Amino acid sequence: MASPQQRIEDTLQTALAGAEAGGAPPRLAAALRHAVFPGGARVRPQLALAVAAACGDDAPALADAAAAAIELMHCASLVHDDLPCFDDAPLRRGRPSVHAAHGERLAVLAGDALIVLAFEVLARAAGNGRAAARLPALLAVLAARVGAPLGIVAGQAWECEDWVALPDYQRAKTGSLFAAATEMGALAAGAPARDWRAFGEWLGEAYQVADDIRDVAADPAWLGKPVGRDQHLGRPNVVAEMGMAGALEHFEQLVQRSADAVPAGRGAAPLKALLRAEAARLLPPALVAAQRGAPLRAAA
Repeated sequence: MASPQQRIEDTLQTALAGAEAGGAPPRLAAALRHAVFPGGARVRPQLALAVAAACGDDAPALADAAAAAIELMHCASLVHDDLPCFDDAPLRRGRPSVHAAHGERLAVLAGDALIVLAFEVLARAAGNGRAAARLPALLAVLAARVGAPLGIVAGQAWECEDWVALPDYQRAKTGSLFAAATEMGALAAGAPARDWRAFGEWLGEAYQVADDIRDVAADPAWLGKPVGRDQHLGRPNVVAEMGMAGALEHFEQLVQRSADAVPAGRGAAPLKALLRAEAARLLPPALVAAQRGAPLRAAA
């Protein structure tokens, strides 16, 4: 079987090829490809496949579709997040954001199309038998983790309110899609979603804390997008609330809670190793260098 990374890229390529077929508007097709390729670390879909593997991965085509659907949703959220009405971000992953490259109208449409495509990818993979029986639960989780009241749409909407509790914002903005990854990876392999929910939720919250830290302390060239946006836009940020030392300690606590939430079994050790590797990768190199030889909580 191909590597998880190759499985993800192949499924995304097939999905985008389908969206381009049959006379799709060329500029829309270009905006869709710009949004999806080249991708970032593909952490969410890799997480889904890792959980599916830990649960037996007895329907790999369905697991691939679940992973791709999650990544398409993530890409859609980035396209919308960068729009002038939200972050007005000129860069994403070290190159022009979709609206900067293709215009605001096409960016809105591309984000919408990616959301629809995520559901289509799942539906097409269901087929018959065990995969078809698992489809309703997969669709329900994806919809819940994207929409209101607690999904990534709600996370974006909290930015339109006068005040939001930081944990609520983090869980919706980032944690919800990580929870979708772990839940859908399990469901695709025929395992209960509830057993894997906490792992994804804690990990997603850790990612949002790391994003807050990077927004304050990272080099824009390393990050691939501007920094200081939270302060500029008046957005919630854990560093502003806890200070850098408190934010780093909170990040480590969330990573540990996520590791503790991994269900016991033969797949636990690889998942925990992946978790720790990702945690180290997330922090800005200067902060990593500063905390070498000392506990993370001492880095500031």
